[in-house]
Amino acid sequence: MRVLGVDPGLTRCGVGVVEGVAGRPLRMLGVGVVRTPAEAEVADRLVLIERGIERWLDEHRPEFVAVERVFSQHNVSTVMGTAQASAVAMLCAARRGLPVALHTPSEVKAAVTGSGRADKAQVGSMVTRLLRLDAPPKPADAADALALAICHIWRAPATNRLQQAVAAHRRTARPQDATARTLKGSA
Repeated sequence: MRVLGVDPGLTRCGVGVVEGVAGRPLRMLGVGVVRTPAEAEVADRLVLIERGIERWLDEHRPEFVAVERVFSQHNVSTVMGTAQASAVAMLCAARRGLPVALHTPSEVKAAVTGSGRADKAQVGSMVTRLLRLDAPPKPADAADALALAICHIWRAPATNRLQQAVAAHRRTARPQDATARTLKGSA
């Protein structure tokens, strides 16, 4: 499984590609940051983020895109920028027909470090160990993008089994529900 992790942000949008399967050693294929100038108009910054993500998609050909789920913060302008960058990443993936998974920061931290309250240094340290890197990726946005990809690789098998079970249940429940409605309507 090859996953592009995206840690969205208007100034620094972390991107990282990890390949592997749960239970086996993972391999980093690339890591970086798509940067935009803070003084530029928001619309222009979003175009730069789109171009950057498209380059990563072209170069690495991931099968999945994992994006950090935006959560409420006190600074509304930060949340807005993060949400906008997140939407660009989802749009780029959807345009190519790639599945998108959203993971909360605490889910990612828990998956990678064992604690949903881990700090950035702990996440960077574990990403370094898990991917057998010489040093933690800099800036932290890059390490966070790799952590998102790792989280998705590890969580995807369970998530896929759950989605398949729900879909199977719906398929088997529908005929019974239709029969029950028909019998109820004719009574």
